[in-house]
Amino acid sequence: MSGGVGPVEPGEGTRAWEAGGAPATGASRGRPFPLPARHRRAVLGALAAVAVLTAGGLLWATRPQERQRPAPQPPFPSQVVDVAYLGPLPVPPGTRPRTFAVEVLLSVESGPPVTATRLAQPYAGILLTSAPRAPFRTKAGSARKIVITMHVTDCGNVPSDAGLPFLDVTLRNARAIQDHSFILGSRYARDLSHALQVACSNESGNHQNA
Repeated sequence: MSGGVGPVEPGEGTRAWEAGGAPATGASRGRPFPLPARHRRAVLGALAAVAVLTAGGLLWATRPQERQRPAPQPPFPSQVVDVAYLGPLPVPPGTRPRTFAVEVLLSVESGPPVTATRLAQPYAGILLTSAPRAPFRTKAGSARKIVITMHVTDCGNVPSDAGLPFLDVTLRNARAIQDHSFILGSRYARDLSHALQVACSNESGNHQNA
């Protein structure tokens, strides 16, 4: 046969080998096979996906801690309630002797609604009632006027001079139930002392039945 066919050139992406299986001289050692463009795009896409999943996993690892953080508790009722003295009130005609009335203002600054479940005063010889009657509820940001009516049942168990009188109120909200004493100030002390002196000013009044 004629020798019209030249030496066979190695195909693209192949290497020439010498006899015995060793790479031919001049063949690059350690150089990776070149990747077609479509393969390179697939590899880059996979790496990008791994990076996104890793970042998403780190973000997800921090989010459960934020979701599980407990909500702040509401304040104690005594921290947000104030009771202020407004002054004495005239006693309606026909009211039994040794009775007098004053008016106070109960306000709630913030937090959940507060219920006043009891109002009282410290002297054993005085019977206290209120309008509205307890329990009553007051919302945050609002105030309620309360008429306190006191009837002296025993002049021997009331002070002749109420130096530092206070009003005991039991308060309840979503956080707790508390007994709190509100000091109503010097004007209330003066008005209360005067009312007690008037109620117990004569001996006959001191021996009236409650």
